[in-house]
Amino acid sequence: MAKRTRSFGDIFRRRTLAIGLVIVVIALSCVVKLSYIQLYNGSALASQAAQSRTVDRRLQGVRGTITDINNVTLAQSIESYTIFADQQAASQFKPVACKGRNNGICQETTQKKVFEVEGPASIARMLAPILQMDVKELGAKLTGSNRYVILQRNALPQVKRQIDQLNISSIIGFELTSNREYSDDGLLGTILGGVDNTGNGVAGLELMENEALVGHDGHVVYQRGRNGQEIPGTRTESSDPKQGGTVQLTIDRDVQWYVKKALVDGKNKYHAQYGIAVVQRVSDGQIVAIADTDEYQAGSDDAKTHTSRAITEVFEPGSTGKLITAAAVLQEGLHQPADHFSVPYSIKVDGQTIHDSHEHGVEQLTLGGILKVSSNVGTLMSAQNLSYDKRLEYIKKFGIGESTGIQFPGESSGQIVDNASQWDLRTRQTVLFGQGYSASALQMTNVVATIANKGVRNAQRLIASATDAQGNNVTPQSAQPVRVIDEDNANKMMNMMESVAQASQKLLNMPGYRIAGKSGTAEVAGEGGSLSGIMADFIGAIPADNPQFVITVVYRDPEGLYGIVTAGPVFAQIGEFLMQKYQIPASAPRTDAIPTEW
Repeated sequence: MAKRTRSFGDIFRRRTLAIGLVIVVIALSCVVKLSYIQLYNGSALASQAAQSRTVDRRLQGVRGTITDINNVTLAQSIESYTIFADQQAASQFKPVACKGRNNGICQETTQKKVFEVEGPASIARMLAPILQMDVKELGAKLTGSNRYVILQRNALPQVKRQIDQLNISSIIGFELTSNREYSDDGLLGTILGGVDNTGNGVAGLELMENEALVGHDGHVVYQRGRNGQEIPGTRTESSDPKQGGTVQLTIDRDVQWYVKKALVDGKNKYHAQYGIAVVQRVSDGQIVAIADTDEYQAGSDDAKTHTSRAITEVFEPGSTGKLITAAAVLQEGLHQPADHFSVPYSIKVDGQTIHDSHEHGVEQLTLGGILKVSSNVGTLMSAQNLSYDKRLEYIKKFGIGESTGIQFPGESSGQIVDNASQWDLRTRQTVLFGQGYSASALQMTNVVATIANKGVRNAQRLIASATDAQGNNVTPQSAQPVRVIDEDNANKMMNMMESVAQASQKLLNMPGYRIAGKSGTAEVAGEGGSLSGIMADFIGAIPADNPQFVITVVYRDPEGLYGIVTAGPVFAQIGEFLMQKYQIPASAPRTDAIPTEW
């Protein structure tokens, strides 16, 4: 019996020893493995762990600002955020009350109900007051298995800051975006244009100056903790985002507002289809205001798909084109302002009968008188010895058929057959009084500005200055000024144009200021293609004795038809405002008027 007992004891001891040996082997294996990891593979594993915690976050560069000449903001980007959630992470969420030194991971909230539940319901109770959303609706959005669900767009920075304090960055994330805001109130809709969903310019100045306005993104690399927070001291690299540059326009917002109002009032008064107006500074070609009666808000789809009528829409200038002919006649030495002409109602040249707008007997007019009464026949008579090539040359010298220099998207250079030998028999004559070619309101403004600037044509400018995200000066370079006619002949033109305006003083009522200008009433194609439409305009320089500004006003199909009757009074209204705003001294009395009859 004792022998059997010893046998069981031996078995027990042997088994105990075996188990002990196994435990020792396992322990030694763990020690060996741990030693291997620490001595040979520790750095690699640590690196892998660090990489799994490393975040490279983009910091968006905000688009730059557009201002008027007085630095009034017209377009700017406001920082905002798209808030999104990870539903899988939300399902595992357990709120942690703030106690002791756990500020970096706890949920600081006054809502006790947050801690009564877990998962999406808890998060919804925290976020609903901040996002101003219904708790149940928000909880439904947080429930599921999607790793990316948008909770709210265009959230303001203060909303993000409130959420950041909840330490739930492993569940709730943010994407920095920006809203493009415009303060133009419809004044410059098609000029400013708009941006697309990515923040890039797609129309107007936003497209034209996109390279200057676009911001440059930055980034930051750091390691994040269990709840997604940045671990202090782990930031390895970063670069600050750069805000886009600033584009300053030549436009004065106050003048723009007044011009727009006067133009719209005139459109309503004369029941016109639409109106266009331009104000240009004589000395340097800067555009102070550019408006049409279309009511498009900058940034809207309409502003992105329509263009500025003043820059892109062209029409035959009609009688205002006679200014180019008169300037060419003077410059080529064919006639002087006081030369005598006997002007009948009609005349036949090259088999083409040309007549004036109203029947009349033979009128005894000077060259100045021909311009004053806007005689087609007299204009043709004065330019009989001006060759066809010279007729084309001066039209082009005054900028028709060429870019204005503004470089605006969709800008029209006007339309003209660029070879005088290809003109038909009628066009050879009608170009002398503004038919047979077309121009924009902006181009015709510069015709008068060239004369007012002592015969020198400046490239027109819409951008006063521009810088890019790096602070580099990227202001568009203007073409060099070009002399078109001599100063003496420019002065003679201004004298004759003043007589034109003086003949309509009741309509061009600007007490204390002299005006030099020309009206036009041109036929244009209507809906059926026939010449059933009218473009009525008045273009003038003020004050005539010391020209500071040129104003163009154009109406399509106004009641009253004639440019002097419809556009003229609006021109005077705008002119009076400019004289008061810029405190331009009153004109000296006129003493050198050239005779208009003989």
